[in-house]
Amino acid sequence: MIVNNLFYSSGQIPLTKEMEIVEGGIEEQTHQVMENVQAVLKEAGSSLNNVVKTTVFIKDMNQFPQINDVYGQYFSDHQPARSCVEVARLPKDVLIEIEVIALVS
Repeated sequence: MIVNNLFYSSGQIPLTKEMEIVEGGIEEQTHQVMENVQAVLKEAGSSLNNVVKTTVFIKDMNQFPQINDVYGQYFSDHQPARSCVEVARLPKDVLIEIEVIALVS
């Protein structure tokens, strides 16, 4: 949804284009989520460089270092504000979900 030049994404989970949960652990799931985030941003006419805020929902805060390593590969120079919340359960029992707010030109 775009409001006043801001794109608000729905939470992205590690689904492939075939609508399957990506195989592997938290690193693989985080990569897939970030690829999905990039895809919805592109569709909205934006990009990772225009993200101003992310919210990361994870099932296990002990996995934060691995998540942060992958996240940093996508947000290296540009680092948007971020909240990270540990939750009891996520859709389809995935390990991670990320939503973003981004500028749209």
